[in-house]
Amino acid sequence: MIHEDIIEFATALPSFTGIAGLDLGTKTIGVALSDRLLTVATPLETIRRKKFTLDAEALLALLRGREAGGIVLGLPRNMDGSEGPRCQSTRAFARNFAQIWPGPITYWDERLSTVAAERALLEADTSRRRRAELIDHVAASFILQGALDRLRHLRDHA
Repeated sequence: MIHEDIIEFATALPSFTGIAGLDLGTKTIGVALSDRLLTVATPLETIRRKKFTLDAEALLALLRGREAGGIVLGLPRNMDGSEGPRCQSTRAFARNFAQIWPGPITYWDERLSTVAAERALLEADTSRRRRAELIDHVAASFILQGALDRLRHLRDHA
């Protein structure tokens, strides 16, 4: 089920399962995963996109193999906060994926996540070629970490 509100998402999450963070691009899907205590996001891998059924199959296998309980999808809003065609594409992916995966799905504003990931890789003195290989799943970890921090804040102030 898709939850627009992170609080609803949090209540729908199974206990002691990690959350997957996804950075959905037109050519790749960056994937990150949290620990079971929902504290740290770790970049995992990048899936090369082919068509939805193959992408979904690869993603399902990964989510099941890692026992993920929920998904946080990066929502690529425009800098003014509005939603354009990329947001529509992300929402369509979520609707289609929700039909084959029973876990909760939510969105997280991903503005500047790729910029932050690029900066972190540059600071780590990563080569241009290596950055191209890592950028998508590192961006996914920035998206996921933002959501995890918000969930922790909600738990601490409940």
